[in-house]
Amino acid sequence: MKITARPHPRPLPSGRGVHSDDVGDVVWHPSPGGCGASSQRGTGVGSLLPRLCCLSFFLLLSLLTQSAIAQRVVQSVNSSWLFRKDEVGLEPAQAAAAKGWEAISLPHTWNAADVLDDEPGYYRGVGWYKKTLYVPAAWQQRRVYLYFEGANQEAEVYVNGQLAGRHAGGYTAFRVPISGLLKFSGQAPAATEVLVRLTNRHNPDIPPLSADFTFYGGIYRDVYLEAAAPVHFDLDNYASNGTFVTTPAVSAEAAEVVVAGALTNESVTARKVTVLTQLLDRDGRTVAKQQTALTLKAGEKRTFRQPLPRLHRPQLWSPDAPYLYRAVSQVLEGKQATLLDEVTNQVGLRWYRFDAAQGFFLNGKPLKLIGTNRHQDYPGLGNALPNALHERDVQLLKQLGGNFLRVSHYPQDPAVLQACDRLGILASVEIPIVNAITDSKSFFANCRTMQTEMIRQGYNHPSVIIWAYMNEVLLRLPAGIKRDNEPGKVYLRRVNRLAQELDSLTRREDPARYTMIVNHGDFELYQLAGLPAIAQLVGWNLYQGWYSGDLEGFPKFLDRHRQELPTKPLLVTEYGADSDVRLHSFQPQRFDKTSEYANRYHQFYLKAMLDRPFVAGSTVWNLAEFNSETRQEAVPHINNKSLLTGDRQPKDAYLFYQAHLVKTPFLKIGSRSWTLRAGQAAGPDSLFCRQPVEVYTNQPAVRLLLNGRDLGTRPAEFGVARFTVPFGAGLNQLRAQAQDLAVEDFADIEFQLLPTRLDSPQLPFTELNVSLGDARTFTDDKLHQVWVPEQAYTPGSWGYVGGQAYKQPGDRLPYGSDRDILGTAYDAIYETQRLGLSQFRLDLPDGEYEVVLHFAELEAAPQGEQLVYNLAGAGTGASTATSAPGRAFSVLVNGVDALPELSLDTYLRPLQANSFKVPVSARGGRGIIVEFKPGKGQPFLNGIQVKRL
Repeated sequence: MKITARPHPRPLPSGRGVHSDDVGDVVWHPSPGGCGASSQRGTGVGSLLPRLCCLSFFLLLSLLTQSAIAQRVVQSVNSSWLFRKDEVGLEPAQAAAAKGWEAISLPHTWNAADVLDDEPGYYRGVGWYKKTLYVPAAWQQRRVYLYFEGANQEAEVYVNGQLAGRHAGGYTAFRVPISGLLKFSGQAPAATEVLVRLTNRHNPDIPPLSADFTFYGGIYRDVYLEAAAPVHFDLDNYASNGTFVTTPAVSAEAAEVVVAGALTNESVTARKVTVLTQLLDRDGRTVAKQQTALTLKAGEKRTFRQPLPRLHRPQLWSPDAPYLYRAVSQVLEGKQATLLDEVTNQVGLRWYRFDAAQGFFLNGKPLKLIGTNRHQDYPGLGNALPNALHERDVQLLKQLGGNFLRVSHYPQDPAVLQACDRLGILASVEIPIVNAITDSKSFFANCRTMQTEMIRQGYNHPSVIIWAYMNEVLLRLPAGIKRDNEPGKVYLRRVNRLAQELDSLTRREDPARYTMIVNHGDFELYQLAGLPAIAQLVGWNLYQGWYSGDLEGFPKFLDRHRQELPTKPLLVTEYGADSDVRLHSFQPQRFDKTSEYANRYHQFYLKAMLDRPFVAGSTVWNLAEFNSETRQEAVPHINNKSLLTGDRQPKDAYLFYQAHLVKTPFLKIGSRSWTLRAGQAAGPDSLFCRQPVEVYTNQPAVRLLLNGRDLGTRPAEFGVARFTVPFGAGLNQLRAQAQDLAVEDFADIEFQLLPTRLDSPQLPFTELNVSLGDARTFTDDKLHQVWVPEQAYTPGSWGYVGGQAYKQPGDRLPYGSDRDILGTAYDAIYETQRLGLSQFRLDLPDGEYEVVLHFAELEAAPQGEQLVYNLAGAGTGASTATSAPGRAFSVLVNGVDALPELSLDTYLRPLQANSFKVPVSARGGRGIIVEFKPGKGQPFLNGIQVKRL
């Protein structure tokens, strides 16, 4: 029997040998991993029991047989923690005695809220965690550990006031031995206090140094208490489970499976034991087994290697059929075969290769790798996600039809690779060397340790086919360093040296898998540094048509790689375009953040990659929107290059990929989140507005109906059938059907039809929301409002008179600013404006109206942070400072001086949202005239709303 206090049957977390300090008279050291292989995580799951309170748990243990007590016990300890920030630098004893603790449960981050506020930066400092454990007396002969799946990023663990261990790095697991520091409960409970000091400060010796994601602080993954018998599989091997599964030869006819690892005897006498490994099929039948007899001296650690009998006609693992065997390894002792320890590893039998000319092959067949990147991030939770949300992301990738996940830019929760194994998603995993390196011995050492941790903790996952270790490491060279000066040459040589060290380490640890370095699109620089020659694969992060250049630059880059690096397999590891689901345009432009430009971008990129067999695989940036605190733009602090919104709703691009990847009949009407639309009637006497609708399908043709009326049938071109729909005011019901009626889809669109002439009797005016200086539509579902693009005034209608749309200096944005506007959630409205206008006119019928005027000063803006992801270079984007020589103007509404003094000294503070509501009476057929009277500089207007009362 195996005891576990976990509520769900999930694999036992593996951990790595922590860099521990002295515990009593014992010094704990990480094992060098005697077998030379890397470790997989094992399940170690037998019978499962519900959560028990401490006293009930002790009672149960006392009733178990001695043989059962000898087995490993694993229980989560996520509940009933205390947390407090430490901004003054307390010592452990001071922190333990301090006031002001907050009751929390794990997973937990202290940055879930402050990364979203208007205040630049977020807390990167020290946080303390405190937990009381009650350890039964029956565990006094056991070896007890605390196992952390992840804590960001420098951890010190204290047990009953004594330092038990340290760990550096926020994205790999670690295991802390605590046996000699515990207080054991007898007839009465005895409390053991665990104190964890954690900091997410910037440390130049710990990667990542900088990145386009948020470095959340906290114990943001699960923590477990583990108790093993004195003789057990090695638990001090970089937080692995002590066993490593390899499949040296696999084919459709036969497969070889080898289990290796190490045993530790921490008892005071020699022990004769047997290691028994059984390979079980999906139904639990034993299909192969092997046993090895070992005699371990007191205190000895011994390695073992067990080749299992060859398996004939094996079930193969693939994305279409992810068949998993289980390798159950046990430590048995004596004639009664008393069970001392047990671990279970999932085994997937497959073989694969990359070819520079023909791409990727799995189980002897060509397979185009198509998928996404993924960050461990969710709205309102930061990176402190329960396992169900990690698993859901992998399921959403599977529903996309994808077969490949780049786990970027760091090892993630164990639940991710477990889900990949189970669902048939191939994976690449990497350590967080992002953007740059520190040329120091400590940085290099930490990188080597992280790479070893990642490999040994993830070794046994059949989904993993690539170990990577650098991402865009030359994106921004350090200050004073240029590619062609002497310091630059030295720096590039050091980057090359680190890459060689990590590549060699990886091939020693796991010679069966491929290595990869991921570069940004500066081909010459990476060649100069010699990086493409080091790893077995080259990944390119390419954003032609977004950060730089035009779309045509993308296929040209791919062809250049094939010509200049003909022996190096290629993956497109990142590509994407921002898409704010609230923004739409029927004339999309690069960097306008609309869904329509993102659609055009993805359609172009996918075709270019599918047309080139040498492109082995691709991963969209990103599966879902994620937090990047330094970002500004239309949705501050969010990177919205993605196929899903932050709350995991599909964007059009998600549907487009489904149309190409899903193997069953598929059809979906696009713009599923755009169910509230607006537009101007086609003419003065018209009661409809024509707008495009895309339908995504893997069927040859699509028929579309509007409120039951047939709009015709269109062929699907590269997965998209395009229609022009005459929307009327109110509810519009769309029904799309495949030509053979195999599949259909429905969508209800509410349309706010705006009159061409504001005095139209057939279409009475109710309200108008206009975004000035903007060519996009902005939909606000919360307030049920649609902001339409500006237009020039024509008699009988509405619009601006004079001026020009604001354009930020630089050549990237088509219009507007990409700066964070303070004091509003409607940054997209305030980031655009019309400068120098003289009037805004509406030829409305007589009546009572409410006018709201919106302003944000964009020109007199301070210098913004130079962001590393700004691939267009310095002097553009959020790094740009603008200035105005001074500004003052007044606003009159129908002759009334409604806003007599707007200036930089009053309301027009840089990047600050301001709105003013003005009641207006329209009389004598004059309508509404908003006049702008300049005093100094140019007047401007960001937005206007007019509502009939």
